[in-house]
Amino acid sequence: MQSRDIFSLAYRSVTGNKLRTGLTVAIIALGITVLVGILTAIDSMKSSIYSSFAMMGANSFSIRNRDIQVRIGDDGGDKASKGNKNIKKVKKSNSNKVISYQDAMAFKERFHFPADVSINVRASGIATVYKDDKKTNPNVTVLGGDENYLLISNYEIAQGRNFNSLDVSSGRNVAILGKDVAEKLFGKKMKNVVNNTIRVGDVRYRVIGVLASKGSSSLMSADNVVITTVNNTRRIFNRPNISYQIGIAVKDVNHMEPAQGEATGLFRIVRGLAVNEEDNFVISKSDSIAEMLFKSLSQVNLFAVAIAFITLFGSAIGLMNIMLVSVAERTREIGVTKALGATSNVIRKQFLYEAIIISVMGGLIGVIAGMLLGNIMSILLSSPFYIPWFWIFIGVSICALVGLISGLYPAFKASKLDPIIALRYE
Repeated sequence: MQSRDIFSLAYRSVTGNKLRTGLTVAIIALGITVLVGILTAIDSMKSSIYSSFAMMGANSFSIRNRDIQVRIGDDGGDKASKGNKNIKKVKKSNSNKVISYQDAMAFKERFHFPADVSINVRASGIATVYKDDKKTNPNVTVLGGDENYLLISNYEIAQGRNFNSLDVSSGRNVAILGKDVAEKLFGKKMKNVVNNTIRVGDVRYRVIGVLASKGSSSLMSADNVVITTVNNTRRIFNRPNISYQIGIAVKDVNHMEPAQGEATGLFRIVRGLAVNEEDNFVISKSDSIAEMLFKSLSQVNLFAVAIAFITLFGSAIGLMNIMLVSVAERTREIGVTKALGATSNVIRKQFLYEAIIISVMGGLIGVIAGMLLGNIMSILLSSPFYIPWFWIFIGVSICALVGLISGLYPAFKASKLDPIIALRYE
């Protein structure tokens, strides 16, 4: 008997018992749905993170007073730092010390590497912006920058102009609007925006420019901003212990490492750190935040794999039990088949094919359901529909392997049945 005929016979046997097959397929599909769904969602999140942080520029880095903490669950980072006895100590008076405006200005004036330097500060993330009877939601970010901030942050002017030296030095009330804010207050066509006035809270500003869209996602609302000068934020939004950020964009991306080295040395001098003290500031590239997020998401990857493994392990046991029951139920049928000339190899192949067909059916349903479930995240993140070909291949392959392993013992048991005893079986 040819393999095609054996496969056809196995398929008819599987489809002949719909309830038993359906329950087994559903169990297998559930495990694969969890695996493919979560991993598809994570891949969609990674794609959105990459696009969000790519717009910050590949040739820039920043100086902050402390690292940004991005954590999903407990990664044991504190224990690791405590266990490392070789780290230099930082005086308590210097630990997490804010970067003052004076520190930032001293660095900007003394940094002579071929690069652009900007001083910026996040003044508010919950501002409401008004124009006559229109207003935004209270989620607008107000940023303070200088004449180099737009360049370093990879913003482009769609209307109007950038800050000039007089705007920055005087700290007068001028502002540049993000695209989302401008559309909310002035309509989709954004007519007569430049030189018009808006109100941020209780303070009036003259609009001197509108930013081109930066491709915001739900992870980063880069268009929902109002940017004014850093001196204006010092006057209007001044609060104790505010920490400024320094942005540096090198002229040549190949000079990133030398620029970071020189920036580190200079800022240590500005901060007054001794030779035996560790840095009390952090220099990070724009993609470092994305990398921290990816490390955190890898924990979710492991969680998904663990759930899928437990489910598939249970599915394998269930499939093996069902195949053993099938062998017992079809003992007389096996005897008739052997009496008609079927060899043990044919019987073994038939039961193996049945187990593989059931598991692959569950796998196909699972990868389709998982792909659709995972792409809900793509819709939420305004990302394109994502087809995880790699995970589809892995999911179907795992199911085929589960079917093969689960069917080995029942198939071997069926092939060893004595046809005479089998024919007498009631």
